[in-house]
Amino acid sequence: MGPVSIVVITLNEEKRIGRLMEDLSKQTHKDFEVIVVDSNSEDATREVATAYESSLPQLTVHKMETRGVSLGRNTGAELAKHERLLFLDADVQLEPTFLANAISQLEDKQLEVAGVYMGSKNLPLVHKFGYGLFNLGLFVTQFVFPTAVGACIFSTKRVHQQLNGFDEEIVLCEDCDYVKRASKTWRFRFLNLTFGFDPRRLDQDGVFKMGATYLKANVRRFFYGEMRNNEMDYKFGHYKEQ
Repeated sequence: MGPVSIVVITLNEEKRIGRLMEDLSKQTHKDFEVIVVDSNSEDATREVATAYESSLPQLTVHKMETRGVSLGRNTGAELAKHERLLFLDADVQLEPTFLANAISQLEDKQLEVAGVYMGSKNLPLVHKFGYGLFNLGLFVTQFVFPTAVGACIFSTKRVHQQLNGFDEEIVLCEDCDYVKRASKTWRFRFLNLTFGFDPRRLDQDGVFKMGATYLKANVRRFFYGEMRNNEMDYKFGHYKEQ
């Protein structure tokens, strides 16, 4: 199994970044580097991440002065030294065998770009229902109009460079735009895996409101193209602490 460069974008995630670093330190597949790209957090996010240097020897923490989801992912990809890329959000949770299983599937299916379904283990029934509907949508659209969850996307440096990375003008659905563009040249599929996803987004916005937001966004994308003027007034890092 080949090496992986893991790019983690952060913004004021001091309460969650440690959990992800802990999960990464327990991976059965050990050949990877971790690049934390921080959007100039106002809390101790960078300090918490840096504390894991002993358990994650190939860990670097990069501070950006300008904030941005796509900018952070693109910055991390530029710093990456391995061909295989994995983009993660700071509030993701991973099982110890996640990397090993993912790489095995990527190699078996010969995929350069792939998405991962959201897991709802130990979450309330309403969250399981919401995640289930969202995953169903991800499964169906992968064949005709690919979408993805930016919190966990696999790619490669070759693909990323040819796509010119994530579109930094898009605020909402930049992840969907990325895999849609990639699918025009490379086969895109979802892996038979899940990742843990912090429920704070559903807790704050509500299952139906959040689902309606993304449904509206993707319907709009389908008929009118990508949203480069923040038409739906979506803000990076707007979620409050739960």
